[in-house]
Amino acid sequence: MAFQPIVDLRDNSLYAYEALVRGTDGSGAASILGRVNEQNRYAFDQACRVKAVELAARLQMPCMLSINFLPNAVYQAATCIRATLQAARRVDFPTERIIFEITEKEELVDKEHLRGIIHEYQRQHFKTAIDDFGAGYSGLNLLAEFQPDIIKLDMALVRSIDTDPVRQAIVQGILGVCRVLNIEVIAEGIETPGELRQLLGLGIYLFQGYLFARPAFEALPEVNWPAG
Repeated sequence: MAFQPIVDLRDNSLYAYEALVRGTDGSGAASILGRVNEQNRYAFDQACRVKAVELAARLQMPCMLSINFLPNAVYQAATCIRATLQAARRVDFPTERIIFEITEKEELVDKEHLRGIIHEYQRQHFKTAIDDFGAGYSGLNLLAEFQPDIIKLDMALVRSIDTDPVRQAIVQGILGVCRVLNIEVIAEGIETPGELRQLLGLGIYLFQGYLFARPAFEALPEVNWPAG
């Protein structure tokens, strides 16, 4: 795993670190995810959860841990979450500090099944997030089906948003919906001070991206806090 920080600019604090799958040699996620199939998806998903929790404890992560999960790998939510709970207890990592992110780029076979997964995770007091919101298969339709605690705006929506009135209008609309539904918003993929200023002006305060830190392999990278 590599880890990338999610920062809270209300008080310049660490909100979370996202665990990002890597090869044992540090190779990127694409080379690993390309080998995931129907036969190994469940085992891969479970192994990633356990590895993320173990590393977070070993690195003494001081904030939330955000773990991606593959919804089509989850057969029964309560059963699938058991290994995560056992790992957290074994390494003494607080379960209330775990966020589960569903990636919107994976086609969802059964939305009712996903609703059950999210409800079970929330019942067990885990935070839930939709990753890559605004890209992929579902968009606002997915938000209408269930309401997570967090959405993460896809980087395609925030790229050069400071010079793009259309993206500004779209993000403003999403923020309006999220405020009514009491959903927190993270802007991911932030690379320039201009993007950051624009999104701060729209009322976003949680950020992730190269402007703050690149992912670090099995380490917690230092954050480059914005001046002023």
